[in-house]
Amino acid sequence: MHYYTVMAALPFKDTALIDREELARRWALAAEPCPDDARGPRWQLLLRELLWPLEPVRRALGKPLEVAAAAHPRTVMLLPGFGAHPIRMRWMARHLERAGHTAKKWGLGYNLGATESRFRQVEQRLVDLYRRTGEPIHLVGWSLGGVMAREIAKQHPDKVAKVITMGSPFSGSPRANNGWRAYQAIAGHRVDEPEIDTVLHEKPPMETVAFWSPKDGVVHPRAACGRAGERDRAVALRCSHMGFVLTHEAVEAVLDELDRD
Repeated sequence: MHYYTVMAALPFKDTALIDREELARRWALAAEPCPDDARGPRWQLLLRELLWPLEPVRRALGKPLEVAAAAHPRTVMLLPGFGAHPIRMRWMARHLERAGHTAKKWGLGYNLGATESRFRQVEQRLVDLYRRTGEPIHLVGWSLGGVMAREIAKQHPDKVAKVITMGSPFSGSPRANNGWRAYQAIAGHRVDEPEIDTVLHEKPPMETVAFWSPKDGVVHPRAACGRAGERDRAVALRCSHMGFVLTHEAVEAVLDELDRD
């Protein structure tokens, strides 16, 4: 298949109709050689990510998730990962609601990259939730959603109570993952040249917790775990990258964090 046909089918940020010059530019971004020695997880782990549709079956056959009433009900905004729709976090949201929390979507559809316009829209969503509730919001971001949550929290420290990232590549090289080429093609900019002025590894001023997994097939564990000073705590899980929003283990970890003072 001709590459123009492939690229034209992708859901780009500004318009459904992009000229050949722009398509060629984005194709070139995707085809760039890696300028550093960054590596994503092993290909075997990446292949295991394809098994994510089986996770609901495992849940159905296993023991139901027991959810205790929240000691401190929170308002939580959920930010999906790159290429994901908020529906991917709906199962997690339902369990947060069962515990007594108020789970809110991020206000957009698919996450197609941290462009300036998308960042500003999510920023406004946070401001609106804060005004509506009268209290700081807890941000839970999966993958790229966690990176965006950290940046929003830096801009609005008075409106964010806590940040929880799940498999988010905020530390080290932004290419230490298996998705940076697709990101550059769809978002239209290099991963190390974001459209907003930021230092990704810089920690937000409120409590910031990083979930990571040695079984992550998309983001390198070191990139998601971070170093001391880049987050307050790192919590190791045993799930896949998709499992951060699909497994009992991940939901229980989020609920535990929300109940911490």
